[in-house]
Amino acid sequence: MASMVRHILIIADIEGSSGCWSRRGAVFLNREWAQACDGMSADVAAVAKSLLNDGVESITVNDFHRTGYNLLPERIPPAVKVVQGYQAGPVPGIGDPRPAEAAMFLGLHAASGTQGFLAHTLTSRLSDIRVNGRPLPEVQLFAASLAPYGLRSLFFSGCPVACRQAQAVIPQITTYAIDKSAGRTGFDADDWRAGLAASARDALHAAAPAMILPQGPLHTVVTFRDGPSPAKAVARRWGVERQHDQIRFVAADMRALYHVLIRICYLTPGIEKHLGWLLPLFNARGRLGMAWLRRQLRKHAPRARLADGPRAAPPAP
Repeated sequence: MASMVRHILIIADIEGSSGCWSRRGAVFLNREWAQACDGMSADVAAVAKSLLNDGVESITVNDFHRTGYNLLPERIPPAVKVVQGYQAGPVPGIGDPRPAEAAMFLGLHAASGTQGFLAHTLTSRLSDIRVNGRPLPEVQLFAASLAPYGLRSLFFSGCPVACRQAQAVIPQITTYAIDKSAGRTGFDADDWRAGLAASARDALHAAAPAMILPQGPLHTVVTFRDGPSPAKAVARRWGVERQHDQIRFVAADMRALYHVLIRICYLTPGIEKHLGWLLPLFNARGRLGMAWLRRQLRKHAPRARLADGPRAAPPAP
């Protein structure tokens, strides 16, 4: 039976992908990161091909790790729109999610303060984020920010801890885990990827999860990994309460919380004021990184397999 969902938005991250097996694999500009990007691209390609074969009409993929430039569009089916770099809004980082009707999350990680593989929320500079006493995974932020646009969150992949967290905040979501506890040796990427693609396709026909719209007030406690100094700087910068290495604030809803966390993690008042021209500069750094990535992959794997036939690579910056 063909899917009744016509338009899908995929948010893709690297830590829960089949290519990332260490912290270096998530760090910009090194050989392990290049290998992780290759695996992440293959994961996205496999899922996209499966969804298109099931009748999905359009897929948009948002590259959502670090610089926002990790995916190799030439390895992904040409019918898929790959969005790289970050947008100011209306959904922070993502932009305008329309015309998507549903969201899928590939390769995400567990929340800060939990035991998942490379667990963090937004940035590893934060050792813990608690909202109303519970850890905050990124999937909850993203799903709640997309729900007002009519998107239901259908599918999630990541480590087992991340999958359990996704199920806790989005009941009935379909998940597919990648267990990295034993390391890369013996891991069959092709077999795992086939299961990932099949599970994502099955999610199209499963009972649709409810919209995720947590109601406030959301009492938030953010703990900084490096102690009181960065907490003090952020508290002064944004006028929030501080207690030792923590800042505390109350958000009206999850969308408001997401905006506050973006400020805390990435912005200063000056940067926020000039974000319109600073964001393209940040994205340019990511494009330069993609040029380096392609050179690395050509050097070490000149016969790299294309996921769904050739597609012209974007011009070098």
